[in-house]
Amino acid sequence: MKTLLLVTVPRVLLGLLFLVSAVDGFWWLATGTHLIHPPTSSRGVAFEQTLQASGFVWPLLKTVNLVGALSLLGNIAPALGLALIAPVMAVIVLFHLVLNPQGLPVAVILVALGSLLVWAYRDRYAALLR
Repeated sequence: MKTLLLVTVPRVLLGLLFLVSAVDGFWWLATGTHLIHPPTSSRGVAFEQTLQASGFVWPLLKTVNLVGALSLLGNIAPALGLALIAPVMAVIVLFHLVLNPQGLPVAVILVALGSLLVWAYRDRYAALLR
């Protein structure tokens, strides 16, 4: 039961969040419209449009989201999947702190889920910190 609450639930929820983000991002690449687009400040929209206009950052970002999400959801090398999406999570948290404060609840959820998983997989990251 402890493993379910502290590892499986956060792993699946985080995987689903990043899967939805990836699908929405690839949908935008294909159609130029979003399936889901929460309210965003004008500075936040400008930041997102800059990433999309770069021509390579948006597809790379959404590919990383997809690979990380599938890793977490499939429970296949989930520590690697979390390591892949950790920098993305950091940017999302900073984005909401600086550019889009109304999205701070999302940032708090990401930090909580990510922290639980980092703690659960700490033995797999230990060699990186030696």
